Amino acid sequence: MKNLILKLLLFLSIVCTYSCENDTESTERELTDKQGEMLSEAQKQCGMPALVNFQERKMMKRIIEQRDKADLTCYVYLFSNQTGKLIYIGRCLGYGLPYSTQYTNPQRRVRLEDFSLPQADPNGLYMPQDARGTWILMIKPDGGTTPVYIEPDVIVSPFKLQ
Repeated sequence: MKNLILKLLLFLSIVCTYSCENDTESTERELTDKQGEMLSEAQKQCGMPALVNFQERKMMKRIIEQRDKADLTCYVYLFSNQTGKLIYIGRCLGYGLPYSTQYTNPQRRVRLEDFSLPQADPNGLYMPQDARGTWILMIKPDGGTTPVYIEPDVIVSPFKLQ
């Protein structure tokens, strides 16, 4: 008898879970449809901005190109919350990379409708949305370089800071 009651309870919990998931999916689908309608109406009323100079896009292109210089020497600093001052760490090559930057796409391509996958930046790397740690290619006293991982917030500048 206990076995029958346990099976019945298990069956009811599965049915309830399936029903709740379907309700959630239905609600999410409805909200997505409403959001699409709102965006469509906003586009009809506002349209696209009347840009003619594309200054910010040009600025981003210039930043990416300057970051790509092979001999770009920078200076690394940490910010001390205790003193409110910058602490000089040393010279480095380039600006550093967030720890979770990917060299190759960590996901594989699949065939599904309405599904998006990350796309590489123009430099060919898959940059993270947010990351705490940073890889810095520090310049050693002998002129060689070595990667150093820094966990706290870091400031990297192409010129010495005061």
